Amino acid sequence: MSGGGAGWIAAQLQEARDRAFAGRAAELALFRSALSGDAKSLAVLYLHGPGGIGKSMLLRRFAAEARAAGREVLEVDGRITEPTPQAFEEEAGPVLTGERVVLLIDTFERCQGLEGWLRDRFLTRLPAGALVVIAGRQAPEAGWTSDPGWATLMRTVALRNLTPDEAAAFLNNRGVPRRTHDALLAFTGGHPLGLALAAAVAMQDEESTGDWEPSRDVIETLLPQLIGEVPSPIHRRALEVCAHAYVTTETLLRAVLGDAAVSTFAWLRDLPFVESSRHGLFPHDVVRAALEADLRWRDPDGFAELHSRLRRHLFDRIRTVPESGMLSAVGEFFYLYRTDRYISDFNSWRGDGEVVLQPCDPAEHTSVIDLTTKVEGPESAELARFWLDRQPDTFRVYRSTRSGEIVGFSTWLRQTEPYGEDVDPVVSAAWKHARSTAALRDGEHLAVSRFHVPGLAGGSQPKISPVEDLHQWRFVAEVVRAGPRLGWSYLAIRAVDFWHPYATSLGLVPIDDRPQIGDVTYVLFALDWRTQPLWTWAEQKTRLMLSNVPSVAGAPDEAPSSGGPAELTVLSRPEFEAAVRDALRKLRNPEELTANPLARSRLTVEQGAALRDVLIQAVEALAEELGGEKYHRAVATTYLRGATTQEGAAARLGLPFGTYRRHLVGGVERLCDALWRQEIHGTAPGGHRSS
Repeated sequence: MSGGGAGWIAAQLQEARDRAFAGRAAELALFRSALSGDAKSLAVLYLHGPGGIGKSMLLRRFAAEARAAGREVLEVDGRITEPTPQAFEEEAGPVLTGERVVLLIDTFERCQGLEGWLRDRFLTRLPAGALVVIAGRQAPEAGWTSDPGWATLMRTVALRNLTPDEAAAFLNNRGVPRRTHDALLAFTGGHPLGLALAAAVAMQDEESTGDWEPSRDVIETLLPQLIGEVPSPIHRRALEVCAHAYVTTETLLRAVLGDAAVSTFAWLRDLPFVESSRHGLFPHDVVRAALEADLRWRDPDGFAELHSRLRRHLFDRIRTVPESGMLSAVGEFFYLYRTDRYISDFNSWRGDGEVVLQPCDPAEHTSVIDLTTKVEGPESAELARFWLDRQPDTFRVYRSTRSGEIVGFSTWLRQTEPYGEDVDPVVSAAWKHARSTAALRDGEHLAVSRFHVPGLAGGSQPKISPVEDLHQWRFVAEVVRAGPRLGWSYLAIRAVDFWHPYATSLGLVPIDDRPQIGDVTYVLFALDWRTQPLWTWAEQKTRLMLSNVPSVAGAPDEAPSSGGPAELTVLSRPEFEAAVRDALRKLRNPEELTANPLARSRLTVEQGAALRDVLIQAVEALAEELGGEKYHRAVATTYLRGATTQEGAAARLGLPFGTYRRHLVGGVERLCDALWRQEIHGTAPGGHRSS
């Protein structure tokens, strides 16, 4: 045998670990200061963080540093030490009698029950110069920080993921090809164990590219170490909610778990890999990615069902939250679709609390006009002044919470008449297109998302940012909150080459007119929400997302996945009434009813109901109206009760034919009015709001 003496393998291991180590500069500096005596009062260093965050690796580095400094090192592992005072003291006792011994306690969560004894009974016997490092998943209990004595003797450090630069060094130290770095960092978020496992797989695949995705082996190895033991299937579902949603609240959990929301939220809140923000809880990136990938593979139908429940809940939130919360609600809704390439590429989900939406105060009009002049030119600034004078309540500013400055603004012009058409070329182009394509009906309006001005110097290239997030999220929020009376919406865009792919991915279509204001040419993207309500867009996005999940044909509440959502039929009032009368005549022939245009209208599709059922419900609702009983009897007898002729219906009712005819005509007119209100306003017969 040749090469090396006793301890050669240990030396080789340490050398390899030293080469691979990256980051943790602040923690190393603190430990070295304690070793050298510079931090004279520091006796205990308490490290905590989730599984795989690098606690054991850092302790090994501490051990090497301590031995290099001539200190005796004593290592205790909570995984193999019995969690009793006697067993622990047998392992760690030498630190109480040795000189300047360094005690390193790893995996302390396995003997967390000893924490009070360790603090109050064991560590109080430490001699001068001894140093103890405790590493575990749980943060220290309040007894440490509430005691003024320990407050000066102990330092607590929460270990986080590696920074992007540290993670890049981590991968470089392992010889991972640079072409895969971005994909590995996107999956792991800088989580050390995730990086190590993913790097090992990427190194084995010589053809791996920027499209690298974690293998099943990586996921199956990571998950148990990341999340530990899960108490029950309900707790597992809570974790999956937390992974799929942007942030998790008790309210969100209740939409999925019902009464178990309170207890599972409290459990999530205490997990070391779950963070808290002002909006709710969220997991570390690598935990989120691993849970999502595992659920998609392990239970694709369960993933589809979870997504659908969250989608419905978050869509409803956009409609119901106060205006101050509507943009974050849209961001959370969009986050469910983050695997969609366009949604991911054009939404940053950054700057939580960095930029806020606020009404435009009259004192801020000058700032808005000045900002428009810088970004879009003086001609557009005059148009901003025009709309500020006439519709100031349509302007919203985006304010930096750090500086208080206005960093952007937008306008949502809601119009039932073409006001300003002769002044603003953008508004003129919108009305011209609506009139020539599918005119508005009585009670409907169009909207123009008119200004999207970021606080950038003129000529700057567009880029994804918190301000741009809020611009597009406001557009979606206004559409959702407008309700069924919104006919057309138009989005005016300057940087069309940049935004065109994203706008068209949302179903928006550029119109032919290109209004020019000063030196700036605008493209208007249009959508007739009567033919494709926003919920149909969400269904289509869901089908596209689930098409990448094996064995899922569609979410439980979705339409079949082939062909995309059908375009709804938009009828004028005369066309609508003619279709109602034709449908009544064919009510007892379901096959013929399928050809009626009402079968493809908002009237039926938004309720998910057959045309025959909608008509029967409307006929029965006539009886509930004031003085409506006679109309109900005439219409029901004629179309629901099987009368073969109108004369036969009059005889069955015991009415003169002329009286019967007046009641029938009046009843059909009332029926048409009620169904038209439902078509335009979403109000079902009897005054109930359609869902």
